[in-house]
Amino acid sequence: MSRFLSVVAVPEAVAAAVRIAPDPVTEEIAADRATGRVLCADVIAGEDIPGFDRSVVDGFAVRAEDTAGSSEAIPALLRCTGRVAMGHADAALSVTAGTCVYIPTGGVLPAGASAVVMMEYTDETGDTVLVKRPVSFGENVLLHDDDYRRGAVVLPSGRRLSPRDAGVLAACGRTSVTVSKKPVVGIISTGNELVPAAATPGPGQVRDANAPMLAAYLRGYGCTPRNYGIVPDEHGAFENAISRALLECDVVLLSGGSSKDDRDMTARVIAGRGEVLVHGIAIAPGKPTIIGRIGGKPVFGLPGHPASAFVVFIVIVCPLLDRMLGTKKASLRTTKATLDDSIPSQKGREEYFRVRLEDGIAYPVFGKAGLLNTLVASDGLVRIPSGCEGLERGSEVEVILW
Repeated sequence: MSRFLSVVAVPEAVAAAVRIAPDPVTEEIAADRATGRVLCADVIAGEDIPGFDRSVVDGFAVRAEDTAGSSEAIPALLRCTGRVAMGHADAALSVTAGTCVYIPTGGVLPAGASAVVMMEYTDETGDTVLVKRPVSFGENVLLHDDDYRRGAVVLPSGRRLSPRDAGVLAACGRTSVTVSKKPVVGIISTGNELVPAAATPGPGQVRDANAPMLAAYLRGYGCTPRNYGIVPDEHGAFENAISRALLECDVVLLSGGSSKDDRDMTARVIAGRGEVLVHGIAIAPGKPTIIGRIGGKPVFGLPGHPASAFVVFIVIVCPLLDRMLGTKKASLRTTKATLDDSIPSQKGREEYFRVRLEDGIAYPVFGKAGLLNTLVASDGLVRIPSGCEGLERGSEVEVILW
């Protein structure tokens, strides 16, 4: 393993990762605790919603034709015959020619009514209502199946549930939903130079930034991270950590130990216990990435530099997690922007460059490889295709947001 086995293009690496992703495992959970989880079964409307014709304003339920031609100067005169009470459908209330009924927002539209006139366009004199503006058929009315019709798909499988979806589920009478279980992702940091965040680094040592960074991103992505600490470059310790992680996790991320250096063991250990599918990707940063599988479980060897590890995680690992979660739509957020400055690149590799966003302008964040401050100073990544020698100033770009 002193050389890359072969450097593959990014699409080939993504395809290899997705191909080894385990199928989603489902569970039933309470609907009010499902925000951020991914649906694994369609939510179907069991009834028409809202279920009755209702007013969307405070006003008077009328026959639309009775208001034709009305104006401030010549209002339509209608006799008010009653009031709609909230939460009740009064069969005795009805609207006939020349009459109207007071109705609050959300009230049940009485029989015979075809529209609602807003209070602002009426005056009252005793039981006579002066309508100063005509309404059309169905105006200010929500029909019984305008929101969802019985049997319709309310929320599709593969949707990541949002807080607003919780309200929709409640309106449908759903107190529980079928979602994918959160994949458990093990994180192993490797390298003799690493010390925990709480430690004071000695000469030649650095604090482990990758594990906390990856764990935080995994939690936000809908996974359960499990940190196995720092493992030195010793074969026995490395094997023990991987064995434990494979028993307890669905995916294992090995941070560091993926370079061409003979001293690094990641590729050798994965190959000895399973198979190495990819060792080297035409991506910058992150070329020395490993994709493998042991006992049917995906194992990734990520670069040691935090910026490189973060880019590879987003571009290569996230599509695998999407497959495991059952998402039909990629969870990464993007936005369009105009490039403020030219970005050079080398042909033959797909490069991801950090940019800062401000008022629709993407400002490249230049800096030396491995710097952490470029992650903090940037808002996302711009992809430069492998066959391109860079992007010109003024180009419209798609920014992958952190």
